[in-house]
Amino acid sequence: MKQFILFIVLISFFDMFSQLPIMSPFAKSLGATPALIGLTVGMYSFTNMFGNILAGYWIDKQGAKKVLLFGFFLTGGSLLLYTIVSTPEQLMFVRFLHGLFSGFLVPAAFTVIANKGEEGKQGKSMAISGVAVGISAIIGPAFGGIVAAKYGVNWVFIIIAVIMLIIAVLSLIIIPNGTTPISRKIEPPLKTLVIIIKTPMLATSFIGAFSLMFAQGVLAYMLPLQVEIFEFGSQYSGMLLSTFGITAILIFALPTNKVFDTYQNHFVMMIGMSTIGAALILLSMSSSLLLLFFCMILYGAGFALLFPSISAMLANHTDHETRGKAFGLFYAFFSLGVVVGSSLTGLLEVSYGTGYIIAACILFINTLWMFVYFRSKSQVKESME
Repeated sequence: MKQFILFIVLISFFDMFSQLPIMSPFAKSLGATPALIGLTVGMYSFTNMFGNILAGYWIDKQGAKKVLLFGFFLTGGSLLLYTIVSTPEQLMFVRFLHGLFSGFLVPAAFTVIANKGEEGKQGKSMAISGVAVGISAIIGPAFGGIVAAKYGVNWVFIIIAVIMLIIAVLSLIIIPNGTTPISRKIEPPLKTLVIIIKTPMLATSFIGAFSLMFAQGVLAYMLPLQVEIFEFGSQYSGMLLSTFGITAILIFALPTNKVFDTYQNHFVMMIGMSTIGAALILLSMSSSLLLLFFCMILYGAGFALLFPSISAMLANHTDHETRGKAFGLFYAFFSLGVVVGSSLTGLLEVSYGTGYIIAACILFINTLWMFVYFRSKSQVKESME
């Protein structure tokens, strides 16, 4: 059961990562202008945010299993639509649907993981799920690029669609039906969102998610440019990103994952954010390949500390009735971070060094106010005792 849920997480992220190397060339082959290519690529993350939020409400009303099933069937169907598009406008519409429907998958999968997790061991559960995310980040782009080059871009969509439809059928059999009691008191959707966001620990988790993916968006945009400027060879962009992914996977999977349940989530979170910020500052000054690889190892360590801690923080401060909405918002902030990070640096037309420093400042500023907040909270608690 646990292994199957982790496989679901892997495929959910694999779908997104496999399209990174092929979507821009695909849009260009249909005659899209550079501006339209950018909108087409970004449309997925944009509508994904709304899918995350909608999924959150649906999970808490109908259960995570039902949302997961519909998510896989609808996402699989939208992937098959890619094979019949012939204009940039049609491609953008399919991206709209694809992003919206795939937004159902990750909140539902992580809600199942959180609900099945043992009390006091949510951090380790989220770290293990991070292994699945890391693996998909490594093999997804390679799969998309190789299959598209060898057999054509349509086969990328067809293969993933078939896998998703098979998983939907297996999920129907393997995942037990939820027995979560639904509250009789139905709060207005907007009021519920406000209540969740105003909960300090959940708001901290959301800000951590946004900060992490803002940095990730900047990194995805700037690292290939940096490698190109120093003429290291385009293959090193993939190798550097794989280095970050492998580092994160090792920390997720090895006994180091005990740190997430040994120390307080917000403490590990702040260390992770500071580590990523330091890695980005070093990246802005790096001009040698060896130093770039060191920076990506450091970045991967920071990612590995940050991702499970913010996920566990959310799981530990929600119950069965609000967890779906909270995870929906959580991954909406993930998508928002990617969109804002890559779009802002692109619009400002900054150099790779400046882009890294902007992302690092976001991380350090958020770390600083969190440190002040949790320190003052601790002092108040001590004075009351």
